[in-house]
Amino acid sequence: MRPLRYDGHVHLVGNGLSGSGCWLRLDGLWHRVLGEVMRRTIGLEAKATAPEFDAAFVAHLAALVADSSLDAALLLAQDEVYDEEGRKLDFGSFYVPNEYLFRVCARHPVFVPAVSIHPGRRDALEELERCLAAGARALKLLPNCQNVDCSSPRYDEFWRRMAAAGLPFLCHTGGEMTVPVINRAYQDPRILRRPLELGVKVIAAHCAGNSHFFDRNHFGELLRLMDEFPLLYADTSALNSPIRSGVLRQVKASGRPDRFLHGSDFPVPVGARWAWLRGLITLAQAAEAGRIANLIERDACLKRAMGFGEGHFTRLGEILRPV
Repeated sequence: MRPLRYDGHVHLVGNGLSGSGCWLRLDGLWHRVLGEVMRRTIGLEAKATAPEFDAAFVAHLAALVADSSLDAALLLAQDEVYDEEGRKLDFGSFYVPNEYLFRVCARHPVFVPAVSIHPGRRDALEELERCLAAGARALKLLPNCQNVDCSSPRYDEFWRRMAAAGLPFLCHTGGEMTVPVINRAYQDPRILRRPLELGVKVIAAHCAGNSHFFDRNHFGELLRLMDEFPLLYADTSALNSPIRSGVLRQVKASGRPDRFLHGSDFPVPVGARWAWLRGLITLAQAAEAGRIANLIERDACLKRAMGFGEGHFTRLGEILRPV
C-alpha cells in the first residue's frame, strides 16, 4: 500500500451565521477585495456574508481534494488573538474553533485535523489535552498575526506536552498579507528555537520567505536552523504566488529535499505563471497547470513540474501525530 499524499496546508473558513462558531471580518478595502478574489478564484458560489457559506465552503473543498491526485488535506483551525497575560484581544480577520474543525473532519475523511491553540490562553494546556483526546494530528499558529512569542519561557510546559504527544507544530514564518499582522518580529523563524530545543517537531510554513517587497526573506536563517535541528521541516505553501515564489529557487538549490513538504495554502490563489517567470518550469508546463481549475490539483501539478518528487507529497504522513 503506497503512502498517502497530502496537501499539508489548507485553511478552514466560516462566517458563523449557520452556528459553526466561526467568525469572519473583512474590514478595509484590501481584505474585502482579497476575500472576493479568493471566493471567485476557488469557484465558490456562496458569498462570504451568506448563511450558507460555511457548509458550501466545506463541501466545495472536500470535492476539490477528492477530485485531485492527493489523498488527504491537513485542515487548519484558527485561534483568536491573546496578549501575554492570556487576555483575548479584539484583533484578527477570522476565527475557526477546534470544535468545528473536528466536526468537519468527522464528516469528511479526506480532512486531517490541525488544531489551533494560543499557548498564552489561560486554558491552553486544558484545551491541548482535550484536542489530543479528540484526535488532533498537528497544531497551527501564525505567531506574527496571533501575537505568539514562541521563544518565551512561559510557554515551555505547552511545548513539552506537544513534544511528548508527538504533535507537530505548523508555524507561519515570513511576512503575511492576507490577515492582519500584530507583531512583525514574530515572523522570524529564529523564534522557533525554544520549541525545537524542547523536542517539538516544527514545520515552518512558507519556507520563511517574504510575502511582499518590504518583508525580509529569512530563508537563510531557516536553513541554519535545519542544520542544527533535525526535527525542523518547512512547507512550500503559497509559493505559487507573485512574491513568495521568489524563495522557490532557494528551496530547490538547498540540497535538502527531505526537509520540505507540500502545501497549497488554500484558499490563497495559485498562479501558474510565477514559477515560469522565475525559470523553474517551461511555458508549456505553466499553460498545462493554468488549465486546471481545481486549485488543490493545480498547485500539486506545478510542484511536480518543478521537480518535487513523490516524497514531497507523502512525507507529512511520517511527521503527523499518529492516532
